[in-house]
Amino acid sequence: MTPASGSGADRRADVLIYVQHLLGTGHLVRTAAIAAAAAAAGLSVVVASGGLPLPGLRLGGARLVQLPPARAADETFAALVDEAGRVVDEAWRMHRRARLIDLFRATRPRVLVTEMFPFGRRLMRFELLPLLECARAVRPRPRIVCSLRDVLTTHRTPGKTAWILDTFARFYDLALVHGDPAFLPLECSFPAATRIAAHLRYTGYVAASAPPAARDGSRDCGRGEVVVSAGGGAVAAPLATTAVAARAHAGPLSTVPWRVLIGSGLPEPAFQSIRAAAPAGVIVTRARPDFPALLARARLSISQAGYNTALDVLRAGVPALFVPYAARGETEQSLRARALARIGVAGVLDPAELAPEALARAAMEAAARPPVPLHLHLDGAAQSARILRALAQTVPA
Repeated sequence: MTPASGSGADRRADVLIYVQHLLGTGHLVRTAAIAAAAAAAGLSVVVASGGLPLPGLRLGGARLVQLPPARAADETFAALVDEAGRVVDEAWRMHRRARLIDLFRATRPRVLVTEMFPFGRRLMRFELLPLLECARAVRPRPRIVCSLRDVLTTHRTPGKTAWILDTFARFYDLALVHGDPAFLPLECSFPAATRIAAHLRYTGYVAASAPPAARDGSRDCGRGEVVVSAGGGAVAAPLATTAVAARAHAGPLSTVPWRVLIGSGLPEPAFQSIRAAAPAGVIVTRARPDFPALLARARLSISQAGYNTALDVLRAGVPALFVPYAARGETEQSLRARALARIGVAGVLDPAELAPEALARAAMEAAARPPVPLHLHLDGAAQSARILRALAQTVPA
């Protein structure tokens, strides 16, 4: 079924999922995988997406409703801007809040899911708190669920943890944690998780579906290459720029092609500048949907340590080097990367040390590391669908 991207969703849904990606695209990709699995399990699913549209998003039988798009102005997450880069005003907020509430009333979902909120996305409180109040007031009341990745950003603002716990207790029935507690329990990044343990359900990791064939039709595309994934968002430039210069210093890896993939979130002028600087042997392209297939044939993966990219790398079983994004106090990727390094499945380069020579040395070490089997629960999309289906069945028609 082709997902609808318009504002209309004029029939009741079993599940309405709200998602807002602000810089990268990982939140939307993970949500889409869960929505597709829930639709495949027989649920009617609507995804309300508030971020910039993502071409090629795979939603299966779920329907997409695109809210007026917005993103973070920069990595501080201090301001919200519209698709033209203008800081949003109160009129814009009122319009989008009304669109979201209208969608909720039109779909009358049995289960309402908010991705990250209240553990993140506080920038969207202007529409999410009214949505939750509306959901709590209707009868029959929908089940209200939070969808969480395995690692949260450390909260340093005084009172923020108390606000999260209070908001969760006020509105939510469950939090679905898309991770494996045997590997990385939520309390590693959010110690207060122990206080809501009875309301947490670990689903396992939400891995992508089977990768599509290489789009150029070549089964050998990527074979033996160093594949560099610089991320899907606007912060890809440092790793991509460094990788372009690192190949010349990489010893035996300097004789194989390096393929640098950059997502659509990096503005076109910056992308073209990196591409123009690439020497022979370095291919700079936009990210491609057959990334998992490229990894499966690669000699080495170099990437950030975002949720979806890390899973793609681990599923491919390719030697890997992670350079986690850690600007402005971000801790999520560093925690995940260090956990993987501790069990020996990947190398990690501290982003503070990112330079061509250092990246080349770390790449050679990672390529020479013997493979280590990794046992993680990777059926998170299907398990999430089973939980959502069971919840939906508890709400009368």
